[in-house]
Amino acid sequence: MRRMTIVAAAALAAAATFASGAVASAAPLHRPVFPPGTPETIAEGLLTPLSLAVSKQGTVYVSQTFAGTLNRVDDDGTVTEVASSAVAGNQVAAVSTKGKTVFYTETAPDHSSAVLKALPKHGDPYTVADLYAHESETNPDQVNTYGFVGLPEDCAAQIDPTVPPFLPASYAGVVDTNPHGSLALDDGVYIADAGANAILRADYDGTVETVAVLPAGDPVVATAEVIAMFGYPECAIGYEYRFEPVPTDVELGPDGWLYVTSLPGGPESPALGARGAVYKVNPDTGETIRVATGLVGATNLAISKKSGTIWVTELFGGAEGTGQVSVIRPNESTPEPYLALSSPAAIELHKGSLYVTTDAFVPDDTGAPQPIGKVTVVPLTGSGHAEDSAHR
Repeated sequence: MRRMTIVAAAALAAAATFASGAVASAAPLHRPVFPPGTPETIAEGLLTPLSLAVSKQGTVYVSQTFAGTLNRVDDDGTVTEVASSAVAGNQVAAVSTKGKTVFYTETAPDHSSAVLKALPKHGDPYTVADLYAHESETNPDQVNTYGFVGLPEDCAAQIDPTVPPFLPASYAGVVDTNPHGSLALDDGVYIADAGANAILRADYDGTVETVAVLPAGDPVVATAEVIAMFGYPECAIGYEYRFEPVPTDVELGPDGWLYVTSLPGGPESPALGARGAVYKVNPDTGETIRVATGLVGATNLAISKKSGTIWVTELFGGAEGTGQVSVIRPNESTPEPYLALSSPAAIELHKGSLYVTTDAFVPDDTGAPQPIGKVTVVPLTGSGHAEDSAHR
């Protein structure tokens, strides 16, 4: 995502449209496939818990992304810091586990560096791969063109990319890295990079390669309202605009494909419609297919390896825009509201329960996130999920 911090930029955009609210009712908004049980808070007082993982043994790890820490949630609810960013101000995200090792990323706020790190059970954190080096050398999404489609040159010349929203009239993908979600498998760690607009694979020897580049989003017609929102000249009214895709999480489906949530670029509120999506990616060929759209603030997903049911956190979803978890039934493409939760950011499925970070980005009066984030456990009351887990 060009010159923006993922989720933060989205949250600020949505905050202009919706007022922050308390936790919404835990009652399901629509009769889902597997009804949720009563949510239980197992940890609280977190600052921007934007990434979450549950180990095969059931240990919960959560990032406090803007605080730059990786934390373990103990059985009594105690939050213990197990790693922190090596550089003050760097952000921690993209948490996943394999065996007894925890993987996470550390990224500079201006996206000028990003590395994948590993924390073994007995040992200190170490760097697995340099993600920024791969991005700066290959810039995978330079194959995509974003911005206005067919805008006359005299109109394009009136758009100054040095002022907000810092976007030229038309541009190819730029060098930018902002890893947001990860998935550790036998052949490496797959990474949803919201800056590179790509899915990467980091081998355990440090080699990084591009698995797939997400396609540019469906074009949005620049109405008078859209022009006013972005400060573009009136001569651009009526032309189509293509925003960047922004992958935020990656999980493995029962069909062997990777499933990816994506923000649509631009404002994450429904101002331009519910444009967030879920894609599936063939990890061998890079083939990318859109599974579903109609999401608002799609920041994370969990998928049942038995049924293929997908749950998605919508940071700004729901009737009030304060957040919800939606469900996508197997072989269907329309998300359905599943559970209203306040500002849900990350989600994992483990042994018949959904683990969700809530109140993950609720700004105060100054627009800054508050340290009120929680880890919430939602049992699934339907059968057939006991063996489901977020882990390989």
